[in-house]
Amino acid sequence: MYFVTICTKDKKCYFGEIVNDEMILNDFGEITQQVLLNLPNHYNNINIDTFVIMPNHVHVIVEINDNVGTGFKPVPTTHGLSEIIRGFKTFSSRKMNEQKPLEKFKWQRSFYDHIIRKDESLNKIREYIIINPREWNKDELNPNS
Repeated sequence: MYFVTICTKDKKCYFGEIVNDEMILNDFGEITQQVLLNLPNHYNNINIDTFVIMPNHVHVIVEINDNVGTGFKPVPTTHGLSEIIRGFKTFSSRKMNEQKPLEKFKWQRSFYDHIIRKDESLNKIREYIIINPREWNKDELNPNS
């Protein structure tokens, strides 16, 4: 399992706003959510666990199911994390730019990922994702904090 954070270019707030500690998605936020939830239909070796779409970034736990091997050489996955995130960025950007071509949505280059190795870490990361909208005023990715 991987904890992934993906930011918009220049951390511009494209996806909606936090109101009363709750994320309210706009059209771009809805598209982002639809594409994220649809990823397992394109990459059959993954599951989307917990996620939150924030005004200018996405936190998600991605489970890759078939990277199991023996010894030092794991069996290769059908699609690795980089390919999955590339697909997510491509699909979502295309849909947003088709809907509003004058805004020219862009993701920030690359992404942050962290391998989740223990259940204790998984639970802490899930909690972090769930409470993230309540912490928006203190978030380093908030352009107004």
